[in-house]
Amino acid sequence: MEIAKNLLEIKKGLPAGVQLVAVSKTKPNAAILEAYEAGQRVFGENKVQELAQKYEELPKDIEWHFIGHLQSNKVKYMAPFVSLIHGVDSLKLLKTINKEAAKNKRTIRCLLQFHIAEESTKFGLSEEEAMEMLDSGEVQALENVEIAGVMGMATYTDDENQIRKEFRVLHNIFSALKNRYFATSGSFREISMGMSDDYPIAMEEGSTMIRVGSKIFGERNYQH
Repeated sequence: MEIAKNLLEIKKGLPAGVQLVAVSKTKPNAAILEAYEAGQRVFGENKVQELAQKYEELPKDIEWHFIGHLQSNKVKYMAPFVSLIHGVDSLKLLKTINKEAAKNKRTIRCLLQFHIAEESTKFGLSEEEAMEMLDSGEVQALENVEIAGVMGMATYTDDENQIRKEFRVLHNIFSALKNRYFATSGSFREISMGMSDDYPIAMEEGSTMIRVGSKIFGERNYQH
């Protein structure tokens, strides 16, 4: 019951308005069910194939989030059921999600992913790119996607000041986009930032959604 204990421990420290996404990538169904039995309903995966399989096999009231880097050609496999896509970093991808959502007669919620870390390996938009995209009017014309907020990952470092600074940048981007494009939209409200190592800082900087894996499930099971 380690998983249930970890989960309750984390939830105790969550302020109102912060949602916990349990990152279940590479985890077996049994581990996910243990978290489910403890009351967790929101899970995050980063491989479309694994996500689709788990969706088939696990309880249908689970809310699945896709949290990895997404390739356009994979969208169709999860379009029938995915609740939120965390990492949208191009207009092309947004258009594909819109097309596949329409085929399934759904609206899919998406977060715009921003590159806030100093590491060059992280994907994401710059604030300028996002504004260019939103200024074009093309996003507003997509009827089957809903831009629900922003997402970003801080640099993997022990330097708390740097992490805090990067989260603050994302919060500022959220506020700028909210004021300029989504002032009247009730759905643009999420700031997805913070993972197992840095989520307490993220919450202090205004995160509404944290993505926690190893602190719940233990270290990752890498599949060879």
